[in-house]
Amino acid sequence: MRRAVIVSGGSVSPSMKNLIQPNDLLIGADRGALWLIEQGYKPEIAIGDFDSVLPEQMESIRERSGRLVECDPVWKDYTDTEMAFETALSIGPSSIMMLGVLGTRLDHSLANIHLLKKALEAEIPCKITDEHNQIQLTRGMLRISQDGYKYVTLLPLTTKVTGITLTGFKYPLNDAEIEMGQSIGVSNELLEELGTINIRDGLLLVIQSKD
Repeated sequence: MRRAVIVSGGSVSPSMKNLIQPNDLLIGADRGALWLIEQGYKPEIAIGDFDSVLPEQMESIRERSGRLVECDPVWKDYTDTEMAFETALSIGPSSIMMLGVLGTRLDHSLANIHLLKKALEAEIPCKITDEHNQIQLTRGMLRISQDGYKYVTLLPLTTKVTGITLTGFKYPLNDAEIEMGQSIGVSNELLEELGTINIRDGLLLVIQSKD
């Protein structure tokens, strides 16, 4: 089993290439395939409607990708990122990392964050990463490391999350409850390299961030 790395066409800096490991399965969604090629990688799968690339860029994607999956930009039901995500799930990876899935389009960013729920249901560890954020979703126990991110924010993805207990954090919680719309979980910090989050019920977004 290999880790799947999905790169989409949102905000993704050249420094993100340092997160890619030699054995990763690389999937480029639309312009994300072009980014991989520009960084010297060959996407094993390039997928999307490719409406955000120029004809000459499309030719480069066609020539340098292992497999190309094109779809009609009008009739497709999924976003490019979701198509890439479903493709990754069908392969059965050990885990999934998503790059370039956050950006100026808030609707796309939120839709991509919601994909974490599908990975959780499939019991495949998944995280969204960019220069300033690392996002995961949990419904039980999650261990996190600092990874260069100063802050840790907890936000419910369900109406409420109950039984929240934190270990290794600056502001501890013990069997706490957070309802959607409350900001009590914003901007916590790890006191040690590792911290543990336990919850009893609900879905909790764990957002590690730095300025």
